[in-house]
Amino acid sequence: MKLLLVFDFDNTIIDDNSDTWIVQCAPDKKLPIELQDSYQKGCWTEFMGRVFKYLGDEGVRENEMKRTMTLIPFTPGMVELFSFIRKNRDKFDCIIISDSNSVFIDWILEAASLHDLFDRVFTNPAAFHSNGHLTVDSYHAHSCSRCPKNLCKNVVLVEFIDKQFQQGVDYTRIVYVGDGGNDVCPVTFLKKNDVAMPRKGYTLQKTLSRMSQNLEPMESSIVVWSSGVEIISHLQLLIKE
Repeated sequence: MKLLLVFDFDNTIIDDNSDTWIVQCAPDKKLPIELQDSYQKGCWTEFMGRVFKYLGDEGVRENEMKRTMTLIPFTPGMVELFSFIRKNRDKFDCIIISDSNSVFIDWILEAASLHDLFDRVFTNPAAFHSNGHLTVDSYHAHSCSRCPKNLCKNVVLVEFIDKQFQQGVDYTRIVYVGDGGNDVCPVTFLKKNDVAMPRKGYTLQKTLSRMSQNLEPMESSIVVWSSGVEIISHLQLLIKE
């Protein structure tokens, strides 16, 4: 019997947003105003497609982007957390569900030798084309009104758990570690045994706090964290049970 650890990526595993970090590759490290203003709510992936096209047109190449991305710091305590998970690998399955993209996440995990720690990474597929430009596509289409149109993390999580169950893997509990508004939907799917772990001071924690004040039902327990070391402490309690 295993625990399933579900991680968001931006501002959870890494201590910044990979999509906004890449702007450091742009001329003068900023985007033209008209490009900045072209973002529409819920359509972030399309916006990033335009950002990548702009960077490509400006002559920013893959090796420069890769070098820039691997400078993003990890969130405090995350390296220690991953070392703890590695030592207790038989007790956990680990997945990432992220609204970043496959190229950025691959680069960062590979540079830190963390690739083998994650059973699956669910994110928007990205690739470099022969012209040197990076393109990104939506992860899937869904009908959830709460989530950005390219990704409902709840749908991804439910599908993954169902598939695992069909293959004889039934998780004793799910621990969901995240920070953002798009982590609210999967967290509300969690059940009585599960644990939602929102990062202190970020949107997910503020939203869950507001929901509890409004007496909106939440089945899972909520454990707020600032450092990956606090997550270790909680996981140690869970695996003793």
